[in-house]
Amino acid sequence: MPGRPWELHLLLLLGLGLRAQEALPPPCESQVYCHGELLHAVQMAKLYPDDKQFVDMSLSTAPDQVLRSFRELAEAHNHSVPAPRLREFVQQHFRPVGQELEAWSPEDWHSSPRFLQRIADARLRAWAEQLHHIWRKLGKKIKPEVLSQPERFSLLYSPHPFIVPGGRFVEFYYWDSYWVMEGLLLSEMVQTVAGMLQNFLGLVKTYGHIPNGGRVYYLQRSQPPLLALMMDRYMDATHNVTFLRENIETLALELDFWAVNRSVSVRVGGQSYNLNRYSVAYGGPRPESYSKDAELADTVPEGSREALWAELKAGAESGWDFSSRWLVGGPNPHLLSSIRTSKLVPVDLNAFLCQAEELMGKFYSLLGNDSQATKYRNLRAQRMAAMQAVLWQEQKGAWFDYDLENGRNNLEFYPSNLTPLWAGCFSDSSIPDKALKYLEDSQILTYQHGIPTSLLNTGQQWDFPNGWAPLQDLVIRGLTKSVSPRTQEVAFQLAQNWIRTNFDVYSQKSAMYEKYDVSSGGQPGGGGEYEVQEGFGWTNGVALMLLDHYGDRLTSGAPLALQVPCCLVATLLLSFLPQWP
Repeated sequence: MPGRPWELHLLLLLGLGLRAQEALPPPCESQVYCHGELLHAVQMAKLYPDDKQFVDMSLSTAPDQVLRSFRELAEAHNHSVPAPRLREFVQQHFRPVGQELEAWSPEDWHSSPRFLQRIADARLRAWAEQLHHIWRKLGKKIKPEVLSQPERFSLLYSPHPFIVPGGRFVEFYYWDSYWVMEGLLLSEMVQTVAGMLQNFLGLVKTYGHIPNGGRVYYLQRSQPPLLALMMDRYMDATHNVTFLRENIETLALELDFWAVNRSVSVRVGGQSYNLNRYSVAYGGPRPESYSKDAELADTVPEGSREALWAELKAGAESGWDFSSRWLVGGPNPHLLSSIRTSKLVPVDLNAFLCQAEELMGKFYSLLGNDSQATKYRNLRAQRMAAMQAVLWQEQKGAWFDYDLENGRNNLEFYPSNLTPLWAGCFSDSSIPDKALKYLEDSQILTYQHGIPTSLLNTGQQWDFPNGWAPLQDLVIRGLTKSVSPRTQEVAFQLAQNWIRTNFDVYSQKSAMYEKYDVSSGGQPGGGGEYEVQEGFGWTNGVALMLLDHYGDRLTSGAPLALQVPCCLVATLLLSFLPQWP
């Protein structure tokens, strides 16, 4: 059972049903970073192009002193402080973004990981070497002052250094880190992966779950649960059974969070099934997108605002912030104000949990705990039966999110519809080939630059025309579960398309991006709440995974002089010189 007051409050809200007029608790207790007059005044004044900038600043003095000074300022201006005075106040009492972080070059980085030699195409090998170098630019270490004076920071303290996504994202993010870790393991950076894994396990011990990201304003929402998978990949690399034994109960605690706080009963065909959903019963605008959420709330009835803000947080918890997935079935599927994330049972979330249950069964069996191994095997079997009954559509050959309010599946295309393939949560060996037919019927294979996130262009970033690296991985590795040579060949071609897009954009801009426009090719993606970001952790990780798996076949497909920037030319020329032993 939950042991924290917020968990008990959440259970109460979920049990009673969220009424439109209820005032929900804020995302955290800080009156600087999560709620209160100071946050509202600064964010609504739009002092910065990105709301995240203010809530990522640290305080120069104790928060009580800052709040007292602000109350005096607000009262002197009848609680309507002019923007220039607000700017002066922030400059006086806050430090610039990033002061609490140090750049960190991973000690276990070395220049020649073995996977590079498995890449046949010289241009792609030179590019992969550049991607390998980017890890050194994305390393961060938190300064000790965050531990000694946590009230002055929105950053959550983590004892071990870590790799960040890049751009505006200078803290860790939960589900991003899985694909980052995959890339790090190929780069033979096992020590870095161990540190990141220890950070996540520590967060579960402290909070009962892993927050969305490393900020206090993310505390009450998580992200797709991939911790058990991270442990599995680390175990494959190290066989460190002692580490697993020390942390197995923490892995179980995280799954308990999802079971207690994110479960929902679905009745289909006269039978009830337990599955999971994203649901965050905390109110107020998201601090990092405060002005956007506040302005969006002005477009709905006053009594519906708390519910809107809770649904936005649930959408952020899904990792798909935002997408038509969470808008379809609402009053207007092209308006973000129609968001209804918690009213849907997502395919990918349940596939991730199904996979985690399988891994927990494997872990407990390895540790000799047969009763716990049996428990998780049974949980997985129950979930697979529920997914088959509620989410699977035989005539389509895929799984589909289930709409709890409307009692039907959302039959729109999303790559997440095939996540159970990737997660190994299916029992019929013909399903991967049915999935291929589903992709063909949906015309997805006609896109030559990557798999689109949806076929609906809503202006949201998790929709058409954007393609995202983790979604390419879900489909490609899902198809590789087939024994059919044709399906395997389609998986390779999808990998080739995505690698070519990443390579072409890098050749033009010498940068990797969080998302790409698959309708045009050679362009970073767009849409959503902020400008497209460079870096980029999970994009690099997926690219390295594909280059490793298909390195003997993938081609850059373009003349060197036209496609490779100077940095790649230099690396390529050096690769032809004799190597020092």
